[in-house]
Amino acid sequence: MTPIRLAARRPVLRCLNAPAPRPQFRARNLNQQSKPGRAHLSDLDYVSVHRAEAMERARLIRRRNWLALGAALSMMAPIFLVRLWDLPSPDEQQQKENQENQEKQQKERGGVIDLITPKPTSCDSPRAAADEFQGKKVVIAPGDKVIAAPVDADHPVASDADSIELVETGTSYVPYFPKTITLPVPTGPEAVESQAEYQLLGLGIRKVSFLRVQVYVVGLYIRSSDLHTLQNHLINTVNPSASALIPGEKEDLRKALLDPERSTQIWDSILARKGPEAVDMAFRVVPTRGTDFGHLRDGWMRGIASRTDEVRKRQADLLRQQATENKQIALPKPVEEGEFGDESFGLAMKEFKALFQGRGKAPKGSVLVLTRGRDGELGALYQPLVNTNKGEKMGETIKLGSVKDERVSKLVWQLYLSGQNVSSEDARKNIVNGCIEITERPVGTVEGRVL
Repeated sequence: MTPIRLAARRPVLRCLNAPAPRPQFRARNLNQQSKPGRAHLSDLDYVSVHRAEAMERARLIRRRNWLALGAALSMMAPIFLVRLWDLPSPDEQQQKENQENQEKQQKERGGVIDLITPKPTSCDSPRAAADEFQGKKVVIAPGDKVIAAPVDADHPVASDADSIELVETGTSYVPYFPKTITLPVPTGPEAVESQAEYQLLGLGIRKVSFLRVQVYVVGLYIRSSDLHTLQNHLINTVNPSASALIPGEKEDLRKALLDPERSTQIWDSILARKGPEAVDMAFRVVPTRGTDFGHLRDGWMRGIASRTDEVRKRQADLLRQQATENKQIALPKPVEEGEFGDESFGLAMKEFKALFQGRGKAPKGSVLVLTRGRDGELGALYQPLVNTNKGEKMGETIKLGSVKDERVSKLVWQLYLSGQNVSSEDARKNIVNGCIEITERPVGTVEGRVL
């Protein structure tokens, strides 16, 4: 081709704003023939090739992502079930099989006898979710009271010395809590150890995560001889001159005990009492599934750390407010000053942590008790659940130790009783209901039945 013809076909100067070339189109139906009198097909009969490929690719990517998500969830679900669902041990399985075989043999042996002399109809309430409680049978006593009585008792009642009155917890993992318990307490000038009775004020279930997984059931017990002291403190909070609260005053006390700030002030005042005005209390904790002391300890440590951070923040805000009112400049101090900023509190927290160090597992149904004496000393008791040939049985109570610094027990008690976020909202509400009930009667006339 000559240079003249080449120059004629390809211009030297080309317009920069020339329209882009039109993309290729492909007909949807290649066999479709154009109709006479129709110059071209409608735009609906064409599909952009690159756009169709992009849409198909996006659809396949979405499908792949959903399939990958389903595969990941199917692999994670068994892991969560294995972690959260307690599998019975070989001993428990063997005991269950032996019990089923014994029941089957008893039915076969007693079949003919039951036809001749049928058993009387049982009128017990079907509410009993468990047949045994700490080695005793659970029955419904007169007055619609749930009690745990010895196996050989014919007609047990709640007033029997060997019977234990029970309170339903609301969970099938730990169906019942005893209404009264006995704990060792020091008495006399020589601090001789003796047994004292404590009465249940309220209980609730500790739940964690968005799945509301049940961890343990916790109940607050008050020493029976100190119930009137707690009653007096609660009444004086609303009306110092009253001996009992009227309905309007009871509602004011309920709101105060549920308010984050006022509840902290009320319980701080009660927990700060010493001597005859102090109140002996105890928290009874029963795991609803197999756990260990490390998990329980870490939960309390995190709660205590959050409470101390709140106190430090309030103190810092107060210092800044005072500096602003006095028109001064609040400079940061090299050493933090406050209620929980000294070295002795750090040592006390190490003692509290050491109470549960190396203790191993805490199986479902075992009992952990945290006590708070008149001087604010925190004590820890543990009663394991032992498997025997005759079934499960509560073992001997073990003393884990104590922490003398009253600030530790105060923070642990506040985790369940006061503040914005408590460890168990159900427990706080039930404890508040128990507090309202003991303020209905004059001081010194509180009945044994609290819940």
